[in-house]
Amino acid sequence: MVTTCVILCATARGAKAQAQKSPSLSMGSEPQKILLWVHGAPGALGNEEIDQPSLLYFPPWGENESGTCVIVAPGGSYGGLATNHEGRQAASYFNAMGIAAFVLTYRLGPRYHHPIELGDAQRAIRLVRSRAAEFGVRADRIGIMGFSAGGHLASTAGTHFDAGKVDAGDPIDRVSSRPDFLILAYPVITMKAPFAHAGSRKNLLGENPDPKLVDELSNETQVTAQTPPTFIFTTSDDSVVPVENSVMFYSALHKAGVAAELHVFENGPHGVGLDLADPSLGEWPKLLMDWMAGRGLLSAPK
Repeated sequence: MVTTCVILCATARGAKAQAQKSPSLSMGSEPQKILLWVHGAPGALGNEEIDQPSLLYFPPWGENESGTCVIVAPGGSYGGLATNHEGRQAASYFNAMGIAAFVLTYRLGPRYHHPIELGDAQRAIRLVRSRAAEFGVRADRIGIMGFSAGGHLASTAGTHFDAGKVDAGDPIDRVSSRPDFLILAYPVITMKAPFAHAGSRKNLLGENPDPKLVDELSNETQVTAQTPPTFIFTTSDDSVVPVENSVMFYSALHKAGVAAELHVFENGPHGVGLDLADPSLGEWPKLLMDWMAGRGLLSAPK
C-alpha cells in the first residue's frame, strides 16, 4: 500500500478493511498534535494557540509501503482555516488509501503577514523530513497539498525553498524545505489584478503592499525548472477564485518543463473539498490517485 501524508474520505467498506489492518490509529481517534517550534515560533506575537503553528499527524489505516507523505494546508483566505472539509476529510481519504497525512495549522492575517505563513509551511516540510524515519515516510516523498488560499501557500512553498542551513543550531533547519510534489485544489495563485483574490491578498500582504512583494508572491511568475511536479484541479464557474489562477500556474509549469496535470471541471462552486457525492466533480480524488500512481508515489520504491 502507500505511505503518503494527506487526508480525505473513504467508503465505509474500504475504511473498515483498512482499519482492521492497522491497530495504531482507529477511525475516530484524535490525531497527534505536533508543534512546529516547541519553544515558541519565530515572530510570534503572543503565546495563544493562534501564535503556535502545528501539525496534526494522521497515520495511514494500513501499511505505508510507498513512504509517501503529504502535508495539507486548508484554505480560508489567510484569515481562517477550513480544517474540517479541507483538512481532516482530505486526510481521512488518504489514510484509507494507506497514505499518511499531516494537516497544517499556520498563522493567519491580519495578525500575521508574509513571510510568517511561508515560514510555517517551510518549517512543516523540514520537520517531517527530519523525522521521516519516525513517521515511516521517505525523505524524498514529502508533498504539500493546499486548498484555495492554502493552495497559494503550497504553491509558494513549491516556488520559494532552500536546501537548508548546514550550520544551523536547530537540526530541523539543516534540511531542505523543498516539497517533492504539489497538489493544488482551486488554488489562489496570483496577487495581481484582475485575477487576485482580494481577501487573501489583504490578509497576507496588508493594505498597500510593495509592488515587488506582490510580484514575488504571484507564484505564476516564480516557477522554475526546480518547481516540483504538480496536480491541479478547479472549476470553470468558481466565482471566488477565478479559474485563471490555476491556468496561469499550469502554463508556467509547462513552459518551465515541469511535469504537471490540470483538471478544469465545468461546474462546481468554490470550496467544494472532496465532494465525492458529485458524479462529475467527485472524480477529482480518483484522478489525483491516478496521477500519484503514475508518478510511482503509491508503490514501494525499488
